[in-house]
Amino acid sequence: MDPVTRHAVTVQGPLDAPPLVFAHGFGCDQSMWRHVAPMFADRHRVVTFDFAGAGGSDPAAYDPDRHRHLDGYAADLLDVLQALDLRDVVLVGHSVAAMIGALATIAEPELFAGLVMVGPSPRYLDDDGYTGGFTREDIDELLSSLASNYLGWSAAMAPAIVGNPDRPELGHELTAAFCRTHPDVARRFAEATFLSDNRADLPHVAVPALVLQCREDVIAPVEVGTYVAEQLPDATLVVLDAIGHCPQLSSPELTADAIRAWLDEQAAA
Repeated sequence: MDPVTRHAVTVQGPLDAPPLVFAHGFGCDQSMWRHVAPMFADRHRVVTFDFAGAGGSDPAAYDPDRHRHLDGYAADLLDVLQALDLRDVVLVGHSVAAMIGALATIAEPELFAGLVMVGPSPRYLDDDGYTGGFTREDIDELLSSLASNYLGWSAAMAPAIVGNPDRPELGHELTAAFCRTHPDVARRFAEATFLSDNRADLPHVAVPALVLQCREDVIAPVEVGTYVAEQLPDATLVVLDAIGHCPQLSSPELTADAIRAWLDEQAAA
């Protein structure tokens, strides 16, 4: 099966326009970008897709060995870009997809013109001199709870992840997205995500980057966004006046405006 079908690729906008590819994070699918991606279809070839094991992707696309580490997801992303014959891509990656995008740009930098990282984290675990936001006990408890009762974990965690307690519908939407993922796939992807350490990869990202950070985020605190921007060779940090880990859901206009402003700066440079 070709990558376009395998990953349920959707394309909007002029086919000859600069490509803008949106990649979703853990437990989500391409529908998480539905408020933001269409805002760019007037002047970009906008591409969304589902990673293996998510959304409308072919169930056979998921391979426990290939997707044991984030490199397998980066290879999937590159497969999609090559199948569409895309060049000069600006990738917009949310959460773990930001690091997947970083790995893809390192593997094949000639395909990319830029990288937008929304709520990135190269390492979720705290370390000496580094604040990731979680202790090892936190991660072990998270993975244990996810493995033993995925639906319960989803219902409890989604509202905390998305933030904005005055808008419970956002938590409900993220819960529903989590629940569309098979529990075994979610558990393995969670391990690949929350036990990863890609700090050493950041200096090797050779394309300009925008780091979008919410001012309050329980998954990737401001210290993490600052660290990412400092470690990248060419990065701009923008702290959004937004709460939660999913600004594309809670503050889509603010998110789109920040991306658009950076794209305009890059075009003028």
